[in-house]
Amino acid sequence: MMLALAAIYGWSLSHLDVNNAFLYGDLEEEIYMTIPPGLEFDRLAVEGATPNSTLVCFFGIVVYVDDILLATSDPQMTENFKEFMSNHFKFKDLGVPKYFLGIEIARNKKGIQISHRKYAMDLINDAGLLGCKHLTIPMDPMKKLQLESGPLLEDPSKYRRLIGRLLYLCITRPDITYSVHKLSQYVSKPCIDHWHATEKILKYLKRTPGHGLFFSSSSKPMLSIFSDADWAACPDTRKSMTGYCLFLGNSLVTWKAKKQNTIFRSSAEAEYQAMAQATCEVVWARTLLEEFGVKTKKTVPLYCDNQSAIYICSNPVFHERTKHIEIDCHAVREKFMQGIVKPLHVRNNLQIADIFTKPLGETAFQSILDKMNFNSLYSPS
Repeated sequence: MMLALAAIYGWSLSHLDVNNAFLYGDLEEEIYMTIPPGLEFDRLAVEGATPNSTLVCFFGIVVYVDDILLATSDPQMTENFKEFMSNHFKFKDLGVPKYFLGIEIARNKKGIQISHRKYAMDLINDAGLLGCKHLTIPMDPMKKLQLESGPLLEDPSKYRRLIGRLLYLCITRPDITYSVHKLSQYVSKPCIDHWHATEKILKYLKRTPGHGLFFSSSSKPMLSIFSDADWAACPDTRKSMTGYCLFLGNSLVTWKAKKQNTIFRSSAEAEYQAMAQATCEVVWARTLLEEFGVKTKKTVPLYCDNQSAIYICSNPVFHERTKHIEIDCHAVREKFMQGIVKPLHVRNNLQIADIFTKPLGETAFQSILDKMNFNSLYSPS
């Protein structure tokens, strides 16, 4: 989200690396694992930094252990922060971020591109598939995977290790999110077919190692979200799949593929739970944007391809048949009445969240990725 906003508003970015990730010193102060009620800590004060009441004075910090990413509308505030840090820690000033937590960051006047090219190439190399023939999609839509899909894998640890590495790759790769989520369900007892399916993901990555998300500088700070569900998709439990993707302008900022916890008796009910989860994501995103000083006054469109689910939302009377999903009904309808979200119907061929609920054929798969601004710096334009 911060990178997308930095592209829109032209915020400057800086990368710092603290020399000591863990400080082995004697602690003389009391350390609270849970903050006692009434105890307040002084906030980090940087000269020139003020609360984010407007975008004029934005200053944001992302910290992961010893890696720090700064974003600010005033470069002088970055210098003030570095001076403050130098009085307390030894750190390296890496300048404009190019490689942060394995994520490659490239920026020009048109926007910011992120990718995991080196990480993806290392995965392919470690699997011994650098010389393999690449694939155009990460999962075969005709292959139905189940818990018992052939003989068990002799060494399940290699499957679990690969799935774990692929999960991290999903940070910049919405195109493999569904496939990795599907295969992660079999880590307890992986079969031969499951391993072959993970190899197909790697063969797909060989074709697109440098692909990632692009945050356009010409985008608008307006939210929109697509939600979808694949009813009774799991052949083992008959639970449905939820998928949603949240856009800031035309930049994809969050997405999700998850199997639902409850078995539903109709596709409308499954779609409605997907809408409820998407609504919660909208509420979180609006709160985060307010923290960044971005006001989102307009109602967020929630695109769904199920007319029945949209009708339930607009109907003030919850019938007997919807009583078992009444919590989801109230959750979505409450935000609808408050003007936070507005469910809108979208045709099946325009449902972007479809890529998070099921494996797709090459044409539909590529069409959705084009709408996500998902491309590569390494591909010829």
